[in-house]
Amino acid sequence: MTLHADIFWSFRSPYSYLATRRYRALAEEYDLTLNLRPVYPLAIRQPDFFERSHPNWLRYVFTDVARLSQYLAIPFGPPRPDPIVQDVATRKIADDQPHIFRLTRMGQAAARRGKSLAFADEVSRMIWGGQQGWNEGDHLAGAADRAGLHFAELEAEIASEPEALDAEIAANQAALEAAGHWGVPTLVFEGEPFFGQDRIDLAVWRMEQKGLERR
Repeated sequence: MTLHADIFWSFRSPYSYLATRRYRALAEEYDLTLNLRPVYPLAIRQPDFFERSHPNWLRYVFTDVARLSQYLAIPFGPPRPDPIVQDVATRKIADDQPHIFRLTRMGQAAARRGKSLAFADEVSRMIWGGQQGWNEGDHLAGAADRAGLHFAELEAEIASEPEALDAEIAANQAALEAAGHWGVPTLVFEGEPFFGQDRIDLAVWRMEQKGLERR
């Protein structure tokens, strides 16, 4: 019996990136369908979050992500450009955000086709894996192709249906909060949330209790 779970995920989250290829490996190894549901990052939902947070918070995140990527043997590099335009010194989020809305809507368009996990994996490998100018040229088109998608279709869809896609993304956030969490990455199985890249094994343990089997 195929089991099903949702993954709530953000293109701006390095922890989401570090979890994604492991989520994808789970779907390949087990009789399991994982539905990745993209959400907008805190920088969009709460623009003043970074300005209000302790100065050590952001410094710790980057320290932790760097060592975690080494531990997991997953390539990591600061995004160039960052999906969120932000003043590093003041931590203020810019009003103009040319990347994150495009990416997240594209991720939701991929979710409509059942390919959001593959698309998120391919795109995040570029953003957080050190790819310079991931937003330029044919980089995103190549990621879409590797995920089994047609980039031109995604581009046309996000241009013609931004409000509908944003409504679906808002519904994803509402579903995440209804499950008992608010952050990413969070895997939700049968209403139970497993927040963080360090809860993947625990989620597998729970699913095995419910009959999860290898393919």
